[in-house]
Amino acid sequence: MILSDRVNTYGQDLLRRHGERVHKIALDAGFTCPNRDGTKGRGGCSFCNNVSFSPDADARLELAAQISKARRAIAKRTRAQKFIAYFQAYTNTYDKVEALEALYREALNEPDMIGIAVGTRPDCVSSDVLNLLERFRDQGLEVWLELGLQSSFDETLERVNRGHTFAEYRATARATRQRGIPLCTHLIVGLPGETEAHCHITLDKVLDIGVDGLKLHPLHIVKHTLLAHQWRQGEYHPLTRDEYIGMAANLIERTPENIVYHRVTATASRDVLLAPVWCAEKWNVLNGIEFELRQRGTRQGCQAATAYATEKLRHAA
Repeated sequence: MILSDRVNTYGQDLLRRHGERVHKIALDAGFTCPNRDGTKGRGGCSFCNNVSFSPDADARLELAAQISKARRAIAKRTRAQKFIAYFQAYTNTYDKVEALEALYREALNEPDMIGIAVGTRPDCVSSDVLNLLERFRDQGLEVWLELGLQSSFDETLERVNRGHTFAEYRATARATRQRGIPLCTHLIVGLPGETEAHCHITLDKVLDIGVDGLKLHPLHIVKHTLLAHQWRQGEYHPLTRDEYIGMAANLIERTPENIVYHRVTATASRDVLLAPVWCAEKWNVLNGIEFELRQRGTRQGCQAATAYATEKLRHAA
């Protein structure tokens, strides 16, 4: 079973464009977030323990050491010879642009590093940051700006303590696209208070603004988060594996085939994951999505011009 037969995956997109396998190296450069340091709030998003999103990155190591460690692990798996520096943990544009440029260039100067991906929040991307990424792109480097949106509903964003609005996402996404910088948007399926209709409304809004890549994440519950407390109190119930697979397949079908899916699931290591347990099994979920699409006889983009349950959309909006 090959997911890329039915989904425009990032790995296959890189392979087509570069002629060989390219692997992202997740890095932790020691950043924080404006809703952690008191600028906008404390405690961060209700679901966020960043160890769960980048378990292989280690902020205790210098960037060169993190990259070297990752190279050794990759050599045992995919044997890729080209790499993209992925600044993943927390908000990787949350500093003066001079400091950011020094960090980015440090990673890009490593051998066989052909590009950079920067994960951040919509409210932390200045024009200076976009100028910097634009210069990297003009040098022929692979460049992606990854924006964590999660939902287009401001009440949901407030509920999970995101600390930004959809309007801020819209402004940053448009500015990024106007410069021709590839944009990847992160969406979470199964957020508190949301139904599948909310996810489709969010997808439609993101597509309408314009986007080059997407990441889908099931909401998982990890240790040391407010969501973990809410789950223990019975205030939140996560999706089942089958529910997530069905919803992910529906969203993929309605996504135009030219948009690259960087990820269609997310995992957390068993030492931090509380629920649902299936979020520890990446390949099981990926194979489940491929199987679901194959059983339907569908693929990405086959429903791109079709509205999803119009009456449900009106109700959710």
